Amino acid sequence: MRFHTRKWIKPEDLNPNGTLFGGQLLAWIDEELALYSIIQLENQRVVTKHMSEINFRSSAKQGDIIEIGIDVVKFGNSSLTLKCEVRNMMTRETIISIASTTMVNLGADGKPKAHGKTEIEFIKNRL
Repeated sequence: MRFHTRKWIKPEDLNPNGTLFGGQLLAWIDEELALYSIIQLENQRVVTKHMSEINFRSSAKQGDIIEIGIDVVKFGNSSLTLKCEVRNMMTRETIISIASTTMVNLGADGKPKAHGKTEIEFIKNRL
């Protein structure tokens, strides 16, 4: 799994228990999955269709640094299925794992559109 993004946990990211608010973490994950899909599919019209069970395994507190990892599970005709793991860089514990998130490539009409991709492309190979 490649870990692409790091986040520093700040006071505004905390819940009343003083730990990372799950809703904030899910928003960061959804954004990262969308950005990853946009880059891979070379289309800004990508939406989240489905997320499998979300498993919160540990947490983070103010001052911790977390990192978000993404891996491709499979390429569909108009979709990209990804798995995600977030880990706490301070404790080395996994915070959350999501086995499967389906992102759908859309055309200008807002309907699913075939993307023609079959494997991960690294940006350096495209430039």
